[in-house]
Amino acid sequence: RDMGAIDATVQLTLRLLPDNLLLASVFIASCFISLSVGTSVGTIVALAPVATGLAQATQVSAGMMTAIVVGGAFFGDNLSFISDTTIAATRTQGCAMRDKFRANVKVVLPAALLALACYVLLGWNVQSPSMADASIEWMKVFPYLLVLVTALAGVHVMAVLTLGLLATGLVGVGMGYFSFMAWFRAMGSGMTGMGELIIVTLLAGGVLALIRFNGGIAYIIGKITAHIRSRRGAEFSIAGLVSLANLCTANNTIAIITVGPIAKEISDKFHIPPRRSASILDTFSCLVQGVIPYGAQMLMAAGIAQISPLLIMEYLYYPLILGVCSILAIALAPEKTGKRWKS
Repeated sequence: RDMGAIDATVQLTLRLLPDNLLLASVFIASCFISLSVGTSVGTIVALAPVATGLAQATQVSAGMMTAIVVGGAFFGDNLSFISDTTIAATRTQGCAMRDKFRANVKVVLPAALLALACYVLLGWNVQSPSMADASIEWMKVFPYLLVLVTALAGVHVMAVLTLGLLATGLVGVGMGYFSFMAWFRAMGSGMTGMGELIIVTLLAGGVLALIRFNGGIAYIIGKITAHIRSRRGAEFSIAGLVSLANLCTANNTIAIITVGPIAKEISDKFHIPPRRSASILDTFSCLVQGVIPYGAQMLMAAGIAQISPLLIMEYLYYPLILGVCSILAIALAPEKTGKRWKS
């Protein structure tokens, strides 16, 4: 930001994309990056600064633009083969990743297409300042593109961030955008800005770990599963359990690991295919994680955009549409009885 890379990237984006497809394009970019890198946090860190700049340039609400990035980030977090939630869901349910993907995409893709249609309609009248005469400062864009390309290539996140810092320093100091000491001051300012988020996350994790240690989550799980009578009820109970665990832990991967063994027992008893129980675990955990204001992703997005998480929640169309589609997928699925399913 201090070097001007974010502003240069915003100018490049406005030059390349038509105004009325800007919102939809940001959503597609967020979906693609998250699907490629398998992390919602990494996607938000990469795109939220540009989204904030685009919001300022086009007079679009910062909450809406940030919410578009957050929604797309959880699309990939849910579907990606290298996402930790996918790995946790498939391992706990004993199914192949490709089988879980096939079951999952039938619910997730329609929700994403509906959200995309909403963003096309909402962005139809968006107008941005003319960039026809503005020159693109490619050297400023280079560090940002380097981070995106290396992340998409599967390079370890620490190596990606280190490359980004070094590239920014080389370009910024070498081109005279800032001094050597200003480069270090900018890094220090960025770390300080994340301090409050880190403290809140640590405190929340400590409180929720105490609840789990004292049996609070286990008690609720026992109450919810005591009166299941049908396969549909079993699927709703799995969805409810992982949603509740996610509300209590504010971490979708931990929620899946916590509920996974219970979900496996329920799915075996009521002949639910492992691929379906894994899909339900992953979808509902990402759904809840995408809407709670105290989740790490939402806090990070709000911190980058410098707005309240509540302003982002107002525009979270994709998670809400995904929730409706997921509930309908369970409610409208036919009851099946007979021998046990195989993954």
